[in-house]
This record gives sequence, C-alpha cells and structure tokens, in this order.
Amino acid sequence: MSFSQLNLAAPILKAVELCGYSAPTPIQEQAVPKALEGHDLIASAQTGTGKTAAFVLPALQRISRPSTLKGKGPRVLVLTPTRELANQVSEAVRTYGKFLRVRSGAILGGVPYFEQQRLLALPVDIIVATPGRLIDHLESGRVDFSRLELLVLDEADRMLDMGFSEAVQTIAAATPASRQTLLFTATWDRSMDALAKKLLKDPQRVEIAGRKTTLDTIEQRLHAADSMQHKSRMLNHLLEDKALTRAIIFSSTKRHADQLARELTEQGHAAEALHGDMTQGARNRAITKMKRGNVRLLVATDVAARGLDVTGISHVINYDLPKNAEDYVHRIGRTGRAGATGIAISFASSREADQLTRIERYIGQPLTRHVIAGLEPRYPLAARSGSGAGTGSRGAGTGSGTRRPGSWGAGQKQPSPALRVRRDSASPKFFGDRSDRSWSSNESYSQDGKRGMRRKDGASDEFRRDSYAKKSRWA
Repeated sequence: MSFSQLNLAAPILKAVELCGYSAPTPIQEQAVPKALEGHDLIASAQTGTGKTAAFVLPALQRISRPSTLKGKGPRVLVLTPTRELANQVSEAVRTYGKFLRVRSGAILGGVPYFEQQRLLALPVDIIVATPGRLIDHLESGRVDFSRLELLVLDEADRMLDMGFSEAVQTIAAATPASRQTLLFTATWDRSMDALAKKLLKDPQRVEIAGRKTTLDTIEQRLHAADSMQHKSRMLNHLLEDKALTRAIIFSSTKRHADQLARELTEQGHAAEALHGDMTQGARNRAITKMKRGNVRLLVATDVAARGLDVTGISHVINYDLPKNAEDYVHRIGRTGRAGATGIAISFASSREADQLTRIERYIGQPLTRHVIAGLEPRYPLAARSGSGAGTGSRGAGTGSGTRRPGSWGAGQKQPSPALRVRRDSASPKFFGDRSDRSWSSNESYSQDGKRGMRRKDGASDEFRRDSYAKKSRWA
C-alpha cells in the first residue's frame, strides 16, 4: 500500500514524499483510513511504529478543508504527557504540513505564560499541549474550544501513569460533544478501558503486534550487579565499545542523573543530563546536542522514555530498572526505531530483582544474561520477595514477602525462614547488602519521595514537584 491510496490531500502527500517515505507503517495503514472516515478510534501499537503520523496526517487532512465555524479557537487539540513528546508532535505537524497554511502552537510547562496567552489570542488551527499547563489556561478562560473538531490523546497510558486522568476528563468535557476522538496508547489495562468508555463513542479498534511486545529489532541483555559501584565499573567497560555511538542511560532519580552525567563528563565523555527539574530551554538544548552529535551520552529519567525521538541511538542502558514494567518497553524503544537495530542493556541488583521479574513477565520472555570478563557478579541474582504478581502494571502487589519456588540457585536448598531473614537483612556478605544504601538511587527515591507519592496517589515525581511549585493543582 502507498500513501497515495490513503486519499490524503496533495500538499500532504508532497510533504510525506519529501521525507522519503514510500509506504505507510501498519499502524498508519489501518488507523488513517478509519480516522478519515470520522470514527472515534483506539489505536494500540508498540513504540517506534509511526503512531505520531497516524494521527497527524488525519488532523492535517481536516485542516486542509475550511472550517464551517467562526472563531479563533483550535480545530484540533493533541494532548501529550510530556514536553518532549509535545515537541515531537509539533515538529511532525510542521514537517507534514509544510505545504499547507497551518497555524499551530504548543502549550506546555517550562515556557512563560505570556507567550502562550499571545498564541491563544490569535486564530490557531492545531494546539499541542500537556494537560497541566492547558488546565491553567482553561481555568483562566483563555481557551476557546467552540470550533474544536478533533481531540487526540497521544500516549494516553502515560498520562494516566502521571496522574492526569482527571485533568484529561476536565479538558474533554470543555470540548464540543460532536468532536471526533482518537486515543493512541502503547499499553492497555482497566484504567485505560474506563477512560475510553467515558471519552469515546463507538470507537473502532486498531491493534498492532499485541499489547505487551517489545521490538524484535532490539537485542536485550541483562547484567547482574553486586552494587552501584559494580554498575559503574560495568558502564565504564561498555562505554569503551566503539559500536556505542549514541546512548541513552536511564536513571531512576533526577539527582542521580545529574551526578552520573557529571561523573561521565569528568571522565572525558560527552554527556548531558535530561530530567524534569531542568528548564524547557535546558532540556531542548540537551536534546539538540544529542541530535547534532555533540553529545554521545544522555543520562535521563523516565521523562524522556516517551517522546524523545533521536535517530541513530545505538544503545539504551538501564542503569536502574524502571518501577513499572511498561516503562521498560518505552525506554528501550528509543533505539531500534524505524526498522533500525539497537541494543538494550539492563543492570539489575538484588534490590531490583522483583522489578526484573515483573518486566520479564510483562514482555513474555526472559532477558538474556550476559557477563563481562573480569567483572563477574559475586552473587546470584535472586528475587527478594514474592512480588511477581500481576503483569507489572501500576499498583502491582508486593506479595507475601517470601521467595518464589525456584528462585534459589541450582543445587541450593531453600534455607529456613530464620536463615532467610538473616541473609536478607543482617549478613553483609549477602548479595544486595545495605552497605551501598547512601549511593542507591532506588533507595533515595523510595525514601525521599515516599510522602509525596502517597499524597499524589502514585503520581510521577516530576508532576508532584510541579504541582507544589505552582498555584494550580494541575500545573
């Protein structure tokens, strides 16, 4: 199938051809025709499959025809969970709409309010926004949705993860009931199903390659780590590989991302940090440096797991495993994009053994164990509790606190409960002892952020910090 068979306007086809694309991806081939027919749509596909173009092209097709309603408000609204993803969508609108007269803009945090107020005061066709900042403008009466025709929820599952469910529903309630709604997600669960029932009318479904698959073009490796120092030594070894041209290193906290980026820079590597405490300008500069090849290593938190689209990422390194199994898929999806191959390397300590179990259950396959000569782990990687319940999605339980059958090494007898307690909490020789507590990014996250997580019902750290800094509860 070719793009010309999708019945898109000639200026859009011209822009697509200029990008060098000859045929739509499976998600585009199935989603675009249904969207052009006016149906509400639920589209599920793994990361890196072209979901952005699957809704940007139908949106531009609408803009190619004059509106029948008068007003200055947007005709298309795209909601995204992060600023990076909003910037990616905005770039796609400019790329595919370069031969159309499209007036578009972005409403997102980290940018002065007065610039966005000026944007909203002018006629605009497409607005790309993050829910928190858009709620601020909506509550101030600056947004006119009277002529809105299309609402797009991009990475809707991530928006729920970040605690934006109520904000998304508030925004949707302010739009005309006659609107068309497109919901794009990489994962699906009960909360997503509940949101879809509230916002969509008789939606069509498109699902590509299942709900819980990882990209076949990515080689996934696992290295057991005795401590944070052991992780650092393995990372230094991996960075000596000339095949590692550009890499994203994921850390679980902003503080550790800054610290690791500084250490890598002091060692002579071209490295930058990327996390939610940085201003939007600083984040954009870090991404631009990576795109231009001025930075080889980007040390990021999960704020960059979705929406960061940089070509040529050869490696993704999970220095810390993500808390949610879904985030693992989105992290490694930064490599192996658009048909290219990539390598995803994960470090796992005993503290992260249960997270590893949930990830492997979620993706439906074990990660291949690798060992670096001279940096072999001293202890086996074994689960510390029975938390493997569920699929690794939000709110997975922690189980009874006992080890699962078969989690002990080959030929080992399961010790008595008393011995297990001594090994887990007392013996400094046991793998994963408490001696590295001050360095552990996971530990600092769980202790420093525990109260905030409870107050925000599991909302992300970035969202929590922003909400305290601004008057609005949604900012």
